[in-house]
Amino acid sequence: MMKFGSKNSTNTPIKCTIRLLDDSQLLDSEFQINEKGSSLISRICEQLDLIEKDYFGLRYVDSKRQRHWLEPSKSIFKQIRDMEADNILFSFRVKFYPPNPFRLKEDITRYQIYLQLKRDLLHGRLYCNTSEAALLGAYILQAELGDYNPEEHIDNYVNELKILLKQTLQLEEKMMDIHKNELKGKTAAEMETIFLKKACVLDTYGVDPHAVKDQRGNQLYLGINHTGILTFQGSKKMNHFSWSQVQKINFEGKMFIIHIILNEKKQTIGFKCPRGSSCRHVWKCAVEQMLFFTFPSSSDVPNVVSGGGFFSWGTKFKYSGRVEREILEDVTITRESPTVTRVGSLRRKSSSEPPTPSNLVINQVAGFNSLPRSLTNTSEEYNASIDSSNQIDNSSVLETLLEDQEIMTSKIEQEVHHEEILNDHLLIDFTTVTDSSPLIQSISNQMSGQKHLETTAIRNSGSSLSFLRQTLLPVIFALFMMVLIVVIVLESDFDIIATIRKAPEIAAFKKNYYEPSKDFLLRRFIRSKIF
Repeated sequence: MMKFGSKNSTNTPIKCTIRLLDDSQLLDSEFQINEKGSSLISRICEQLDLIEKDYFGLRYVDSKRQRHWLEPSKSIFKQIRDMEADNILFSFRVKFYPPNPFRLKEDITRYQIYLQLKRDLLHGRLYCNTSEAALLGAYILQAELGDYNPEEHIDNYVNELKILLKQTLQLEEKMMDIHKNELKGKTAAEMETIFLKKACVLDTYGVDPHAVKDQRGNQLYLGINHTGILTFQGSKKMNHFSWSQVQKINFEGKMFIIHIILNEKKQTIGFKCPRGSSCRHVWKCAVEQMLFFTFPSSSDVPNVVSGGGFFSWGTKFKYSGRVEREILEDVTITRESPTVTRVGSLRRKSSSEPPTPSNLVINQVAGFNSLPRSLTNTSEEYNASIDSSNQIDNSSVLETLLEDQEIMTSKIEQEVHHEEILNDHLLIDFTTVTDSSPLIQSISNQMSGQKHLETTAIRNSGSSLSFLRQTLLPVIFALFMMVLIVVIVLESDFDIIATIRKAPEIAAFKKNYYEPSKDFLLRRFIRSKIF
């Protein structure tokens, strides 16, 4: 066991769990206290044999239930220091969805994009109407189950599988009909290609919804992807601000602000987020997406600052990594494309998410319980930006779901067979969830061991160092500056300072305090060495 502040505490690796895009796969990993996020991301990509790693990232949820992307250029420990020692969980996800997946150089990268989109479809983030949903679902069936076999695929064989967020009987029948009659002979690789071609042209491709309110208090979702910033109400796209229209992005408190040019006029549009932390997260996501997809080179990317005020410095964001154009123009990838190892990842409706070392992580937001189906715009220019030609059918059966709003419990729950208390998914309506059952709380209280103690020691050590830097060092510096000024005033020969020394107060201070202190120091530290 480490002692508080011991030297060994900084050398002890911190353990964490990585949830991959296929929820049945978990990786156990670890990192050092001073290790940066890019190192862990690179290590995970190396295990997955991914070279085009810039499209991916690690996401986590802090103790206040706010989602974050792990920043590559910052220390991992400093970013997650408020998380529970036994619950350090990262989710490996696609961070930047490529506009055209077929410009990627390797099939293994495209396969990860396919897994992410299949997950988005299941969780409701990939909006589509009923016919598109049935078609995509049938593609997944063919890719994962192979050709229709009447001996194996009996009755409603889709009923127990999890493919769509809301699987009605009508949708399941349509999926089975397409699977049986239209896709025979197609391989898994061919179906994944067809799936990607269909999914990447949908309006919600690459969109991670953020709950916001407009200037009139209407509740909607904000989506950010390679095309720009989009607004949705339910499954209906209302506005699309392309990156070419966006001039500036910033935030102030809870307000996320977009400065755009519409009809050759400058417009400022604000969206209110539930909390300041969620607004800062939306701002970072928007800035990062804009820089990644619009800049020609990472060396041209400037540092971005926003959210400052009279009493604060604001939030500074420093982009790290390559931009998309650099990735596409990279000619150093010359290896033979590795073989894609596909896993049958269709889950049954009765099954739970694999247990993970994470507490309940639900993004509860007061006042965002339901979304209206219409939006009243705030200006004529704002109305002009509505792209009605690409609006999604209101009959869509899919609703948005944030994957980090799933209820996740620790590994010990599998051992005590309490899967019945798990809910696989929570809709984005931000329904308030009550405290966990006493059984979970009892189990959680028993999960204390050496790992918890060691990580706590590291965290306490880091807090002590932070206190020294923020409090003690400024005090010492201020005292040093005061002594330096006193010495300059009383010892220098400048005419201006000589006039100051003639003041009665300064003369008295010099005679009663300065000269005795000076003589004492000379006798104590200098003359004692001479004699």
